[in-house]
Amino acid sequence: MSGYLAGLLAMLSINIIVAYSVFLPGSAGLLNLGAAGFVLVGAYTAGALSSLYDVPLALAIALGSAMSALVAFLIAFPILRTRGIYMVLATFAFAEVVGGVLLNIPSLGGAAGLSVMAYAGLPVVVPCAIGTVAFVALLMRTRFGLSVRAVHDDESVAHLFGVHLRMTQVMALTLGGAVGGLGGALLVHQFNFIDVQSTGVLFSIYVLLYVLMGGTQTVWGPLFGAIFFTLVPEGLRKLSELDPSLKFLEGGRYIVFGVAVVLIMMLRPQGVITRTMIESWGGSANKKEAGA
Repeated sequence: MSGYLAGLLAMLSINIIVAYSVFLPGSAGLLNLGAAGFVLVGAYTAGALSSLYDVPLALAIALGSAMSALVAFLIAFPILRTRGIYMVLATFAFAEVVGGVLLNIPSLGGAAGLSVMAYAGLPVVVPCAIGTVAFVALLMRTRFGLSVRAVHDDESVAHLFGVHLRMTQVMALTLGGAVGGLGGALLVHQFNFIDVQSTGVLFSIYVLLYVLMGGTQTVWGPLFGAIFFTLVPEGLRKLSELDPSLKFLEGGRYIVFGVAVVLIMMLRPQGVITRTMIESWGGSANKKEAGA
């Protein structure tokens, strides 16, 4: 496999992981614009442990994820006191605070960023992405997953049926933080570098778009969104390189991509992959089996 394809596959795998870090709280009705904050906490924790203290790679990644989960748990209580746009602003402010703190820690590279020597590689990154998708899919089939879906659909009705709203949302945000920390720990060890500037507000917006465009109703929405947002711009760039008549795509591929996003929002406001779509596919499959 060429270096380009390996890098693209690694980036896709990390994007999938980070997308699920936003999906987990999103499935409980919590819009999170602070994905970059959890990614940075996990990345800098794991990177510092492996580069400064010679902690083994696997342990450093696990501890980076755990630290991000702890931070998510602690900030969940004040954040959950807000609603709507104020919650979005609160999570955004959290990411900005994390970035500002890290910029002022010279031992972690400050504005120059953090470099590490340990390398994860595809044998680590790809299985972690597959494991994340499998974990979330299984989690959403549990009692907790049913509670999350109930809270997402209607908090009042969920409360009447005995769902503990605050505990469910805190757990969703904590698990999302853990997954985001995992993505950050893998990111810094896959590319051996991370800095606050490249993991800022635009990063959080893109990740949120992965989930909103793919759909928050099923576990397959973030997977579709991450694949679409990662591969389509690269595919347009490659087309411009292969066909001279499509050279305009090299500079205008993001315009084409933006138009595609607007069309998706117009035609599928609930996301491309919806619960109704999954249920209809399942019903069609059952009918075929019954007919056979």
